Amino acid sequence: MENFTPFSALAGGVLIGISVTVLLLFNGRIAGVSGILNGLFFASKPDKLWRLLFLVGLVLGALVFQLGVPDFNSPRQHYPLPLLIIGGFLVGFGARMANGCISGHGVCGLANLSLRSLVATCAFMVSGMLTVYIVRHVLELTA
Repeated sequence: MENFTPFSALAGGVLIGISVTVLLLFNGRIAGVSGILNGLFFASKPDKLWRLLFLVGLVLGALVFQLGVPDFNSPRQHYPLPLLIIGGFLVGFGARMANGCISGHGVCGLANLSLRSLVATCAFMVSGMLTVYIVRHVLELTA
């Protein structure tokens, strides 16, 4: 948390809010990243272009920011590869079970006052807290 500032958090939140609103207004779609990714593989051909552009924009936006502000964030390294694979699988499995990910439920669903999204977001948050506790205090992977 050494790089946290209220300004960067506010700017990130505003950018997420603008992105979600633009997607909804111009495309009529909810910005749930897991659903967008899933649709990239299973949607009709005309529907695939906006999904691909959205996902490429996520990656390029992060890359441009990292290149522009290289000291802002230094990701943790040296986690065991099996742990990363298991974690990725569990995140995908959980998003599929919840019929969406934290971006769909936490940002868009809560804005729509969805009870299902409230329950899903609480489950995501509790799961995240438990994971941090296990990784840091049980497995002692704090590098």
